[in-house]
Amino acid sequence: MLVVDPQIQIPMSELRLSFSRSSGPGGQNVNKVNSKVTLHWDVMHSPSLPAAVRDRFLARYRPRLTVHGEVVLHSQRFRDQNRNREDCLEKLRQLILAVRQPPVRRRPTRPSRASHERRLRAKRHTAQKKQLRHRPASYD
Repeated sequence: MLVVDPQIQIPMSELRLSFSRSSGPGGQNVNKVNSKVTLHWDVMHSPSLPAAVRDRFLARYRPRLTVHGEVVLHSQRFRDQNRNREDCLEKLRQLILAVRQPPVRRRPTRPSRASHERRLRAKRHTAQKKQLRHRPASYD
């Protein structure tokens, strides 16, 4: 079971893991051992994910999904299969954690009167400074 948080837990039966030869570190071992892990998870039809979290996940990670609504993750960082498997599960966990909480809505605010006046005073000061750089007008 992949435990994301107390409310979100994904049973391993929903995850499909496949193994293949890695191009990562390992020397001659790479040619003999299937250490690369590919994880497939059907986000669209997963009963383990609350609907709101699923909607945020689909909106945020749309480019990472297949046509069938599966997310596919790979790991070949390590030399052994178990560590790559754990790495894949941790990647999925982090993706879900990133969309677990709804984004905080921005509450529009207005600048204070004092800050507004400071800004205008600074603008007037800059304008005066530049005005003094001009050549004085000649009166005939």
